[in-house]
Amino acid sequence: MGDNNGRVGTVRLRHALRTRTGIAAGIAAMVVPVALTVGAAAPAQAAPSCTAGTGPYQKQVERFLGLKADGRQSAADCRAIRAFQSKHGITPTAGYAGSVTWGAMDLMNKQKAAGRNPNAAGRCPTNKGRIACVDLTRQLSWIQDGKKLTYGPVPVRTGRDGNETRTGSKRIYQRTLNHWSSLYKVWMPYSQFFDGGIAFHSVTKSMWNPPGSRGCVNMRPGDAKAYWNLLKRGDDVFVYGRKPGT
Repeated sequence: MGDNNGRVGTVRLRHALRTRTGIAAGIAAMVVPVALTVGAAAPAQAAPSCTAGTGPYQKQVERFLGLKADGRQSAADCRAIRAFQSKHGITPTAGYAGSVTWGAMDLMNKQKAAGRNPNAAGRCPTNKGRIACVDLTRQLSWIQDGKKLTYGPVPVRTGRDGNETRTGSKRIYQRTLNHWSSLYKVWMPYSQFFDGGIAFHSVTKSMWNPPGSRGCVNMRPGDAKAYWNLLKRGDDVFVYGRKPGT
């Protein structure tokens, strides 16, 4: 009886070991492919293609970028144009010398020409003490104290077609350090309202990112902060001109 029981116990033990080994092997077979799948590198994304087409503003864009202005697209031209488009939020970043890309460059040229005398034409009134001027045509803004230029000029991004920033004499009537727009569901840092829901405020996107705001005067964070520190409730704002494309 003792020997028979011992044989039965031995057989049962061997069967249990074989069963456990089989289960372990089965688990390993299931786990290894999963581990390989998780650890595998994701397929590389194809880089956007670079256009070989010559744009209608090819020569002007080449000249702006300091390239050989022969009016013919090259691989080097495309790379330089794409870098400019990417930096300034212009899409698609295909390296095509189209109207939007040249429009941004043309405005930059006009802003540079404004230099330290953006009110040379006298369009913004200087007989009101401190005033914030907004030139929609050149997409520029600056602050003056009488005839003295206090800050700027700086590039701005005003209302798009259908949401144009309204022109005329205004006054800052509300200031909110970090305003939440319940209409557009976005934060508007350094908001200074001067015409209904229209305000100076900071944005993180490029001033050259088309098509424009919903009417506000968008500013780079540093410029919006400077306006916040320089202006106060009741200060005058004067908006004139017309944004290109509106």
